[in-house]
Amino acid sequence: MPRFLALATVAVLATQLMLQLDAQVVTVALPQVQRDLGFSAAGLTWVPNAYALAFGGLMLLGGRLGDVLGRVRVFTGGTVLFAFASLAAGLAPDASVMVAARVVQGIGAAVAAPSILSLITAIARDERARSRNLALFTAASSVGSSVGLILGGALTSFFSWRWGLLINVPVGAVVVLVVQRLVKEDRPAGGQVDLAGAVTATLGSLALVYGFVHAAETGWATGRTAGIFVLALALLTAFVLVERRVGLPLLDLSLVRHRRRATALAAMGLTVGVHFSLLFTLVQFYQRELGMSPLVAGLAFLPLTGTVLLVTQTVPAAIRRFGAGRLLVLGTTLVTASFVWLAALNASSTYVGGVVVPLVLHSIGVALVFTPGTVLIMEGVPARHSGAISGFLQMVQQVGGSLGIAVIVAVHASGGEPDSFLPGLPGAFWTAAALAAFAVIVSVAGLGSRGGGSRREHVG
Repeated sequence: MPRFLALATVAVLATQLMLQLDAQVVTVALPQVQRDLGFSAAGLTWVPNAYALAFGGLMLLGGRLGDVLGRVRVFTGGTVLFAFASLAAGLAPDASVMVAARVVQGIGAAVAAPSILSLITAIARDERARSRNLALFTAASSVGSSVGLILGGALTSFFSWRWGLLINVPVGAVVVLVVQRLVKEDRPAGGQVDLAGAVTATLGSLALVYGFVHAAETGWATGRTAGIFVLALALLTAFVLVERRVGLPLLDLSLVRHRRRATALAAMGLTVGVHFSLLFTLVQFYQRELGMSPLVAGLAFLPLTGTVLLVTQTVPAAIRRFGAGRLLVLGTTLVTASFVWLAALNASSTYVGGVVVPLVLHSIGVALVFTPGTVLIMEGVPARHSGAISGFLQMVQQVGGSLGIAVIVAVHASGGEPDSFLPGLPGAFWTAAALAAFAVIVSVAGLGSRGGGSRREHVG
């Protein structure tokens, strides 16, 4: 690969890593953020959720903007907005400013992210390079969250949790300069933007996640909780109806009616949801029950990061040999097993004796879901729809992550005690295991008991 193409690829992938990292970079510092900015226990979930929800809810619009206006232009604009919002979040004086800045961060990320997948495939000179870039993309996506926990822990311990956000400013500036100089703008497809679809998709996603967060705060058996879920269902139904009737839809629904693609999207959404909930839950278990500092709590995720990186390197060859579908079934099964194991944590559990092995098992499973899932989703997508389907994939991941955290927090709160974190933990992990098991069922049903048996996917 020519040096300038390699540098351009690194810059674009650095943005993907930064956007994924930012979803978790303050998670390890949540106790400090809560103390400094005055969040309630349930309201604290909006620190990750405000970002992830805006990120996921606007992703379809971001993908369409890239197709219409040009991917380099939209990518750089979104990265600039993300960097400025990171500055505001890092300087936030109170909870309301933090949540507002996290929302704007999510908007910037939603504008930039869908173009990343399109850009790294366009930069590639041949099929092998394209497949290698896809594997690197999924590696950055997979480890971004855990790297965020490690980086956040280090910055919180030695400086302040605020630096986990402020560091995005110089990184974003370098990325914009490199991409503007080295990556040639493609020819925009033109056309109009489906604003009705964007509004209904965003508000529907917001209402759905807010329903789970609200239930965690006030309970499930309230009229307001029921009303929020009804509103979410109505908005998401309206989105589907709009997309069926509009001339230039935000998302061509025929793309997601493809059985293998729909199966992979569902499995990815469920897996990301339980994965984010694991990170959110374990970082608090580490600090509240095991007495770890933020730095040590971040470093405690090194087995996850290292395992994902190592396994991801072997996945392209494994796909050629076994097929992406089989690996997806195996990965979701391993993720399920990891939560069943973690559900046994109790007051006498230690990090080495109770967490490390299921964490590694979980990491292997995640690595076997993300790259094969991305291959199945992007397989056969026409170039003119690559931005839209990339946006939809990342929307599924981000909204899945928000829902996963909201559901597990709600279950944990219902079985917990005010001054103790541990009592609600088994129920939370059993719920995550059930969701992961559903991903196994979906994968087997959609791809066949042998994972679809296809080896036609071309990778690495």
